[in-house]
Amino acid sequence: MSVALVWAQARAGVIGRDGVLPWHLPEDMAHFRALTRGATVVMGRTTWESLPDRFRPLPGRRNVVLSRRPGFRAEGADVRADLATALADAPDATVWVIGGAQVYAAALADADRLVVTEIDETVDGDAYAPSIDEEWLLASRDPAQGWHTSASGLRYRFCDYRRRT
Repeated sequence: MSVALVWAQARAGVIGRDGVLPWHLPEDMAHFRALTRGATVVMGRTTWESLPDRFRPLPGRRNVVLSRRPGFRAEGADVRADLATALADAPDATVWVIGGAQVYAAALADADRLVVTEIDETVDGDAYAPSIDEEWLLASRDPAQGWHTSASGLRYRFCDYRRRT
């Protein structure tokens, strides 16, 4: 099984503010849907609760929500008490960890792939992506040089990292 983490980050690694994404980037949402379609997605309870009701559970995916709260229920999703349990019972070849910051930090040691949308913008935030250190190799960047420009005006690029062996 492959464990992949996927997130979007602004400069300085900001991934969220007050429980939401501090930007609107429709191209990233489309990229996320294409990557995770048909797979298991694992997220923390706070990430689950931040999703608009109409998107819970995320369609076309097995949703797994991590919660230490006894009796927590997430309609349409499987609830697991910890990441190890969530990964152990995942039937898919690739499990996508989709947030938040604490779950990314916990999953980083198990991951073999990181898919990061870099946003060329400075925003205030209170949630941050894990650091990508020398253990990771940039396998591809789209575009290879420069940035895409979103319909919303933001500049962004997709980066795919693989763990060095």
